[in-house]
Amino acid sequence: MNMTDFGAAVDDFRRARRQAAVEAIFATFTGASLDLLSYEEVRQLLRPQGQIERGLQDIPLEAIVGSVGRYRDFTRTFLPRHDGDANRWAQVKVALVAEGLPPISVYQIGEVYFVRDGNHRVSIARQMGNKTIEAYVTEVKIAVPLAPDVQPDELILKAEYAAFLAETRLDVSRPQANLSLTSPGRYPLFLEHIEVHRYFMGVEQQREIPYPEAVSHWYDVVYLPVVSLMQEYGLLDEFPERTEADLYVWLAEHRAELEQTGGHTVQPDMAVAHLAAKLEQEKPPALIRALWQAMNRVEATLRR
Repeated sequence: MNMTDFGAAVDDFRRARRQAAVEAIFATFTGASLDLLSYEEVRQLLRPQGQIERGLQDIPLEAIVGSVGRYRDFTRTFLPRHDGDANRWAQVKVALVAEGLPPISVYQIGEVYFVRDGNHRVSIARQMGNKTIEAYVTEVKIAVPLAPDVQPDELILKAEYAAFLAETRLDVSRPQANLSLTSPGRYPLFLEHIEVHRYFMGVEQQREIPYPEAVSHWYDVVYLPVVSLMQEYGLLDEFPERTEADLYVWLAEHRAELEQTGGHTVQPDMAVAHLAAKLEQEKPPALIRALWQAMNRVEATLRR
């Protein structure tokens, strides 16, 4: 090994370690996690549905967000976290410069990748400014979306969604459906609505309604019309950080409050119109702050 090249690689490692320290400082202000995701933890949470060998591909380095075994050794951007890794990192860097970059191997879950073999190669490729890397890809199939910007605390939401889809099979019967939520503990309301809808379907049709049929029918004749009403009144535009499923839940709670106050049944279109009227009457920023506070109070209660 050329000692000059090795010394230069060690200097590169030290620069990478300093950059990791800088990222840690910025993370204290942004709140973003610097941690790589653990493949095993994600796999167990998100209920995989099989896997497919995808062969050799060029994959974006920025989409590699986790590792099978070395997720504690690198930051989310694959900067080294431990000074004791200097020799190994530098040896790999020298070999890569001299011989080229052999493919790594990864698991793909959704839009993100987890390193099976080649963590140091990923770290060095990113330090060198590369945008992609060759990898042997094994795709692990899941029902929920997973994007490169996912944070560790969001995995609980993904796990809840995966459990909801495993029970309802809505991803199979209605593949276009997206009931992603941004706050935990709310999928039981969807399940409750489905069961109520199933009961009244049975009463109306005088037969036992299979659960999958009730799920699809609820999505078609209850959920989608409510979402369409909110879109018609422009309510979704008032809450850009929330999903349509979030607002469905909030509107259900708002409707229940109106019914309790008025002592009579309130139809979904009446609840949406009532909300739209409030938006017209009050200053939007003040109302939006109030609604955010109300939703956050509910979230705080759910987390207790």
